[in-house]
Amino acid sequence: MVAADWVESEVLKAVPEALVEVIDLHGSGDHFHVRVIAELFEGMRPLQRQRMVLAVMKHHIPRPIHALDLKCMTPKQAETAGDTAFDPHGGGQGIHIKRINKQKRE
Repeated sequence: MVAADWVESEVLKAVPEALVEVIDLHGSGDHFHVRVIAELFEGMRPLQRQRMVLAVMKHHIPRPIHALDLKCMTPKQAETAGDTAFDPHGGGQGIHIKRINKQKRE
């Protein structure tokens, strides 16, 4: 079990200048929604963005992190991205939930 602050610090190792938002989806310290917003992502494809973050995070999957909903976007994309997170284990099939308990680094 890990804290959202720890997940944020790990993500910042991959993208130091990013704004990172981490939500512990179940309060269990192993299912997280992570939004990574960075100018650096401009011109990159979504998979390229995720690979940058996963290069650091893959060492923590499946333990201590079991599920990671990762959204990597530019600041412009974040303005229109909406206010939901995806819980991959919610309701058995996965559900979209309202983002709450945001933790932001500014």
